[in-house]
Amino acid sequence: MSFRTNHGPDRPSGHLARLGRGFATLVAATAVVSLLASCALFGGGARPSATHTTKPKSTGTPSSQSSLPTTTPVPTSTPAPLATLTPVPQGTVVAEGDVASPLGSIRFHYRMVSNGNNTYSAEYSNFTSTVPVPVPATLIDISPSVGDGLTYHGVGDHLLGGPTSSAQSATALIGDGQPSYLGALVTYSSAASFDGVPQELGPNKVLAVNTIRWSVPVRQSNVHPVDGGARPDAAGSVTATTPSGGPRSYEVAQSDTTTAVADRFGIPVEWLLWLNPDLPGDGGNQFLYASTKLNLDPDSL
Repeated sequence: MSFRTNHGPDRPSGHLARLGRGFATLVAATAVVSLLASCALFGGGARPSATHTTKPKSTGTPSSQSSLPTTTPVPTSTPAPLATLTPVPQGTVVAEGDVASPLGSIRFHYRMVSNGNNTYSAEYSNFTSTVPVPVPATLIDISPSVGDGLTYHGVGDHLLGGPTSSAQSATALIGDGQPSYLGALVTYSSAASFDGVPQELGPNKVLAVNTIRWSVPVRQSNVHPVDGGARPDAAGSVTATTPSGGPRSYEVAQSDTTTAVADRFGIPVEWLLWLNPDLPGDGGNQFLYASTKLNLDPDSL
């Protein structure tokens, strides 16, 4: 029986076995390299820096707020339109006449003329006087008598002049508003004292009185009160009416309020206060006294 050694060219089977193991090792190494490459490609190895992503904000209403009450805006009241009163056209003569003292020692002509802005002027012309004292003229609501002592100098008090035989002219501003309540044109003495003058020519002695007959056109207004009848807090009575039948004045009853009275006559409170600018109180908080009179006629202003 003969034996063969395990080396030498005559042992091909061992060589092949070693080749097979080397091939297997190569395949395994290749697989590991491929696996590592795959890991690097799909997330292995160094990672890129992270990018911050902002979530979009929700536009919906959180449920915790959906049950909150809804506030309803309080409606604002519409301001009342401004009350208007159209003036008598400028240059309109609303009264005219002649003055002569009882003895004829004082004479002049007068005209009451509209200035076009709810004011009037008294125009005096052809004034002459033989009395030895200066003489003024004024308009008064309650007529005095010749010889009375004047304690109130009225409206538009104006000095006409002293003794003169040459005709003089003068103009005086009467003021604003409705002048027709001024029923008398009064001429009086403005002597400095009684010294050296007759008693009837002493200071403030009335020398002549003339009744003024006014012819003032009715001024147009957007204020037209209409009596809706008595009601709580507006239970007074209408005491005078206008030529057209509208209420002119109203007597205040106990517990009356400006709001209720304005409502009775169908006008805003602002218009009632405009018609009665002298009511006590201020800032729209005017109050009423029982038995006093309220004006409801814009043409009376």
